[in-house]
Amino acid sequence: MTDQISFTLDVNGKAYAISTEPRRTLADALRDDCGLTGTHLGCEHGFCGACTVLLDGKPVRSCLIFAVQAQGKAITTVEGLADGDTLHPLQQAFWENHGLQCGFCTPGFLMLAAGALQENPNLSDEEIREVLSSNLCRCTGYQNIIKAVRLAAAEMRRGQAA
Repeated sequence: MTDQISFTLDVNGKAYAISTEPRRTLADALRDDCGLTGTHLGCEHGFCGACTVLLDGKPVRSCLIFAVQAQGKAITTVEGLADGDTLHPLQQAFWENHGLQCGFCTPGFLMLAAGALQENPNLSDEEIREVLSSNLCRCTGYQNIIKAVRLAAAEMRRGQAA
């Protein structure tokens, strides 16, 4: 049996003290130790993107990072996007534009888009397609996801201008 290590994760602005094996992935720690099940596990090889979270504002595949590597960094999961009952503009746009069907890939797409729009709120359609091409969806055909991100980006820019 591997020794347990204890450390704290800063997730969505809340501190989570956990004790786990050093080799435990961030995805597993978020789901099992923090109780945040919005981060989905798909391929567990970093290919599908369902487990994407923001680490210090940058999208990362949480299945490829050890939880201990995230210590001291700000982690944002899909649970951290909304402000109480008010959906984040990306969540609202996905809902209004049918950017999801089964919903399994949705948290990863939301976090990927949130990170990309934080970095560049003026993404062109081509840039949106390029960013989103790193995540997999088996249901939607991507068009409504692209449309939702485009519309959310415009809404976020309006919100910043106000």
